Parts: sequence; C-alpha cells; structure tokens
Amino acid sequence: MPLLQRTVEVERPLEEVFAFVGDFGNAPRWDPGVADARRRTTGPIGVGTRYELWVRTGGRVLPMTYEIVTWEPPTRVVLHGRGSTVTSVDDIRFERAGSGTRIRYAADIRLRFPLRPLEPLLRGRFEAIPDP
Repeated sequence: MPLLQRTVEVERPLEEVFAFVGDFGNAPRWDPGVADARRRTTGPIGVGTRYELWVRTGGRVLPMTYEIVTWEPPTRVVLHGRGSTVTSVDDIRFERAGSGTRIRYAADIRLRFPLRPLEPLLRGRFEAIPDP
C-alpha cells in the first residue's frame, strides 16, 4: 500500500496545533476520512494513549484502534493503528512556519493477510484521498 503523505500549513501556534492534532479524539474535526473517534484511556495524553476511530472506507465505516507509540511535544507524534483489514503507522511532524505551523503527515497503510495481495489494486483509491 502506498505511503500517503500530506503537508499542510495552518495559521495557528505550534503548541496549539500539536495539542489539537496529536489528540486523535479530535480526528473527525480535521480528517474527512474519520466518522467518529473516542479516547479509550485516561490520564495525560502520551505514549500508550489509545483511541477507537471509525474510518470511512469503500462506502463503509469500520472501527480501528490507534495507540500513541511516540510522543515528542510539540514536534512529533506517531500512532499505530489496527483494524480488521488494515494496519497503519501514522507519523505526524510539526514545525514552525512563519507565524503558523507546518504539519507533515505520513501514513503507511497495509492490508492485513489474507487481503495483502490486493494492495496494488487499491493503491489508486488511497492516493485519491483529498487534502484536508
């Protein structure tokens, strides 16, 4: 499956953007592919925080569980996601860009066995995901 990459600049302070995007409970507010999201752990957000997301794919909405595996405020968060048919590693990096923030988002999405041989057929569908 392709490595999806997007770069977006927003006119908000770095720390504020990191706090908002790094909390995947906010994902439905910035990712059109996420129908709903809920945090599944308590305490401060950081390594080990888990979320359940409902992701739009192929006309369906499927659940995925995400866990933060790297938490480096305010510059980087990495999450591992797992659903019934896919796994994902989402690496999100943040840097100052003038008075705002540049976000570099990379998602490595893989079909799980036994669907993995279908990855080349679905490549175009994932590459067509619009920028937010």
